[in-house]
Amino acid sequence: QVQLVESGGGSVQAGGSLSLSCAAAGYTGRRYCMGWFRQAPGKERERVAVIYNGGGNTYYADSVKGRFTISQDNAKNTLYLQMNSLKPEDTAMYYCAVDLRYSGSLCLAIEYNYWGQGTKVTVSS
Repeated sequence: QVQLVESGGGSVQAGGSLSLSCAAAGYTGRRYCMGWFRQAPGKERERVAVIYNGGGNTYYADSVKGRFTISQDNAKNTLYLQMNSLKPEDTAMYYCAVDLRYSGSLCLAIEYNYWGQGTKVTVSS
């Protein structure tokens, strides 16, 4: 049974930083797709950052490029998202997700098959 548990969300003022963590359990291997997604009220879910090929490749949405950093600790089976220079438009529910079916560049296009419960991030101006 794959389980993903996010933590680290909260409230911060614009310009501040938050670090999200996603503890994963129930599978082994490094080369799967792992990513962070977010959904703001009334908006579609957005693919924020993806890490794949065992951490050798990353992708960032244009809206967060240069401000967010995705990383993984394989020993702890944990995914991270460091968010700096936060903006009010970053306010959303953030979800980590894993897909165990694919790898490589497909990680940027597929609908992931395992999701965490989400953690809320609120950025005030």
